[in-house]
Amino acid sequence: METIKPHIIFENKYQFQIGDVKQNIIHYDFDRILEYLDYKGKLLFGKKFKIYSEDKALIFKLCVYFIQDVSNCKKFNIDPNKGILLSGPVGCGKTSLMKLVKYILPHIKPYEVVPCRNIAFRFNRNGFSTIQQYGDNNYYCFDDLGVEPTGKHYGADCNVMGEILLSRYDLFLKHKIRTHATANLNAQELEQRYGNRVRSRMRQLFNLLAFDKESEDKRE
Repeated sequence: METIKPHIIFENKYQFQIGDVKQNIIHYDFDRILEYLDYKGKLLFGKKFKIYSEDKALIFKLCVYFIQDVSNCKKFNIDPNKGILLSGPVGCGKTSLMKLVKYILPHIKPYEVVPCRNIAFRFNRNGFSTIQQYGDNNYYCFDDLGVEPTGKHYGADCNVMGEILLSRYDLFLKHKIRTHATANLNAQELEQRYGNRVRSRMRQLFNLLAFDKESEDKRE
């Protein structure tokens, strides 16, 4: 039976070795990870994709979180047991980055990136079963948290993502299942959107990582 080598990733005809094994411990190399992410990013998002130098410090934090580098997580005040809430201006690359970084761990079950707007629309069609659906044991990254419309089903309004976050919090407490999200809104705006109770749970659910407020719109 072939030994799993999570530090060696195969893409098409190419092999990317993003770390070395020493005494049965993988020592990841950030420069090699960046090379792989640049290649994978072009596969996912097109040839114009590139990793911006001003984003490398943030990408490094994301990488040490996902590879569970405990010493660097401690250095950056990142709790490896919580999820990630990645915030930043519109167009800075939050969604692309969260879709991309999961590929550095091919041996781990990946999370699904789901737009919050789509979840709200699904609630409008299917009702409260939607909240149950995303309160399950699967791994999700909720994209564009806080700007989704209010859910409406048979005349009943519902703060759909607020209810789902409460369910995800219960999952986190009982089963240590992590949840990720991206948001354009700051902490105060999220609290206005979801209320103090949900905001309090979000502090326990997420590590907050943020792009610089002046980050350029990379979609142009």
